[in-house]
Amino acid sequence: MAKVCDITGKTPRTGNNVSHANNKTKRKFYPNLHKKKFYIPEEDAWITLKVCTSALKTINKKGISAVLKEAQAKGMFVIK
Repeated sequence: MAKVCDITGKTPRTGNNVSHANNKTKRKFYPNLHKKKFYIPEEDAWITLKVCTSALKTINKKGISAVLKEAQAKGMFVIK
């Protein structure tokens, strides 16, 4: 199960842990992902997506249908 947002395509980023002595060790910054079920009234179906919180805010603002159409146009999401 990859840690990738289905809508925005956000993936883990790399960075450094920096100690008080300025020692640097590699680490990962993971996107804030949540599994959510969404109802699509046009298809009369429920879908489960792994979305980050910024995508949830966008879905609340624009609606799931509009967000899925935009993601499909960008090639991020394919309706099965």
